[in-house]
Amino acid sequence: MAPFLVAAAAMFAVMYSTQAILPELGRTFDVSPSRAGLSISVVIGALAVGAWFWGPLSDRIGRRASLVLASAAIVAPTVLVALAPSFEVLLGLRVVQGLCMPGLITVGVPYIAEAYAPELGSRAMGYYVSALVAGGLIGRVGVALVTAVSSWRLALGLLALLPLASTLLMRRGLPPEPQESRRTTRLSPADARRVLRSPTLIAASLAGSSLFFAFMGAFSYIEFRLERPPFSLSPAVAGLVFVVWVMGAAGPAAGREADRRGWSLVTLGALVIAAAGVTLSLIDVLPLALAGLALITLGNFSGVTAAQLGVASSTERDRGLASALYFSAYYVAGSLGAYLPGLAFERWEWPGVAGLCLAAYGIGATALLVARRPGRLA
Repeated sequence: MAPFLVAAAAMFAVMYSTQAILPELGRTFDVSPSRAGLSISVVIGALAVGAWFWGPLSDRIGRRASLVLASAAIVAPTVLVALAPSFEVLLGLRVVQGLCMPGLITVGVPYIAEAYAPELGSRAMGYYVSALVAGGLIGRVGVALVTAVSSWRLALGLLALLPLASTLLMRRGLPPEPQESRRTTRLSPADARRVLRSPTLIAASLAGSSLFFAFMGAFSYIEFRLERPPFSLSPAVAGLVFVVWVMGAAGPAAGREADRRGWSLVTLGALVIAAAGVTLSLIDVLPLALAGLALITLGNFSGVTAAQLGVASSTERDRGLASALYFSAYYVAGSLGAYLPGLAFERWEWPGVAGLCLAAYGIGATALLVARRPGRLA
């Protein structure tokens, strides 16, 4: 599983590579916080669009081929992002990156279900989410530290080495998925309706999307909060806040709990934990605010691990299509989460961001409670 996990970490590092340096991008290109946040929003929005191409494609050509192709395709735009002469060019290149990413991220969930879950069970999904956590740490903390000692251009350019290395590793060591998982006939409208109307899939998609919206909102604008009074931290020190991502290592434990208690109950508990973290982050005491961010991280990755297990259980065939629906909703929500809370921050500062996050958690919890009625969930 190691080549796949390295590739997942590399893709996540590239995805969030500008999040820890949004204030720096704002100063370089003279743009507002919400506009700087578009460097995250456009990637995630493009990923949501690309999911509808890569998901069904992987059902036809195979997951392994999609994973290798996507990893190789993202190398060139990652190098070019570091050379962008203007903010508009940077955004365009980030869109290209986002269109490549579903070939690994969207395809990852059905690939795990088919290639690893028969042997490892729900632990496989937990390992996958832990790899994403590691990639997020590299993309945030690593980029922040290199930017502090050199420049953000060098920091972003160095990230191209990660998908390049993962492409080589996957070509040599990635196991193929079972042949029977591939679709040999055209996807009919009836098949599509069956997959897309699954109560399990819809509940998992709404719950995962609400978690991701709030997670993106909190971590896209927390540096702006920490660099202002009463904290007044330097950019380098504020960038270290992303170390709380280590709480995402709870992914495998969340997978095991989902096996015992059901994915929907674990996801619901994760929403409660994350909401408690947002509430705690409102306190103007640095240790408490950081503890709140840690709870947001714990809730997000635990809940997302469980929700993705719900997606995998929603259908036995056409998992690429089911994954495409889930990740489209998930990344549209994340794209909005990287932008709308920025507008709230510009008007109401951190309480505005927190309010939007809590509202999102409420939507996710409601979807799960409605879907948990007897007989509705897989």
